[in-house]
Amino acid sequence: MKANWRQLFAAATLAAFSAGAGAQAVKIGVVLTYTGVGAEFGQQVDRGMQIFMKLNPGAFGSCKVEIVKRDGKNPGGADSKTAAQELITQEKVDIITGVIYSSNAIAIEPVITAAKKPFLIMNAGTAWITNLSPYIARVSFSMWHAGHAVGETAANTLKAKTAVVGFTDYPPGKDSLVAFKTAFEKAGGKVIDEIPMGGPGAVPDFTPFFQRAKDKKPDVFFVFVPAGDHAVGVMRTYNALGMKQAGVRLIGPGDITQDTKLQTMGDDAVGLLTVHHYNADLGNTPNRRFVDAWKKEFGPASTPDFMGVQGYDGMAAIAHAARAVNCNMADADKVMAALKGWKFDDSPRGPISIDPATRDIVMNEYVSEVVKSGGRLVQKNIGVINAVKDMCKELKVDRCGK
Repeated sequence: MKANWRQLFAAATLAAFSAGAGAQAVKIGVVLTYTGVGAEFGQQVDRGMQIFMKLNPGAFGSCKVEIVKRDGKNPGGADSKTAAQELITQEKVDIITGVIYSSNAIAIEPVITAAKKPFLIMNAGTAWITNLSPYIARVSFSMWHAGHAVGETAANTLKAKTAVVGFTDYPPGKDSLVAFKTAFEKAGGKVIDEIPMGGPGAVPDFTPFFQRAKDKKPDVFFVFVPAGDHAVGVMRTYNALGMKQAGVRLIGPGDITQDTKLQTMGDDAVGLLTVHHYNADLGNTPNRRFVDAWKKEFGPASTPDFMGVQGYDGMAAIAHAARAVNCNMADADKVMAALKGWKFDDSPRGPISIDPATRDIVMNEYVSEVVKSGGRLVQKNIGVINAVKDMCKELKVDRCGK
């Protein structure tokens, strides 16, 4: 991965898309985690951006597009803040985008606010980030989108009465806890334990946390951890402790059934229920086109996940804004005005828009169950909750009430 990043940075800092010589330039600064523990996440978003450009060569109209990439490296925040400063002061970019970790987005915010540069988040999911600055919009998700929906689903569909919540102890995990608990208890359930399970920087030994949950004998165990190796660790520990056999059903957002990790989870993942805004098994036409193009470009064994589609949709939003301002993105207020209320019906995840009041994404949430089909694990979509807003802002809970 590191070798690929160095080649990318050295040879392709300026993107390969142009409407022709003499066109007005739109310069996009990308901060992603290309190395270290989150490198696979950065790769997903970057590849999603690439697939958008390949499938939509006329999206930017007459604008010449230049993409300048910087490595956010880790969740610490300092490297991402420096990267954003370099992109704004040295590279003179028109907009900042990307960002995997919420801590990195929070660190970048003072930089973009002081410079009055639009900041379009493609992943970081802490709900209140968009409240920090009028120059922030998000095309990914808030932890409340899925967390609140899972709480409703657990109570109303699974008829669960008791739940234990296990969460990675950082802002997105805390958001997920409050989102799930708010919805679950409003629907008549009771959260009987809340278990912080280490940080996002390294995969912990989940055994003591899961044993504590098992001992409580809840109907459901709601888990939020970062996608990737954390999710694999969750399933491994759930299986090792025999929690399924003990009658404790594992549920959570789609982070725990990330498409790139699903096949490694084994048959014990069958029956796992999640709610999320994307999985690669969605059957709509834009998603089939997206997945086919992805596999053609990056190999038949590769697959996009929710971060990949967020990179795709982020480029669609920037393209819309660039056309709306006739390629001149110098006025950040005009760019933000173009992003507010933006609608995109051809997203692989289904129709999406940016709420003009909150500058956050509005999208479908899909209820999915892991099943075995054709010798492989598949996310069978068994329900959909349409046009879900960030409920933290809708309900004005804690910092989302400003």
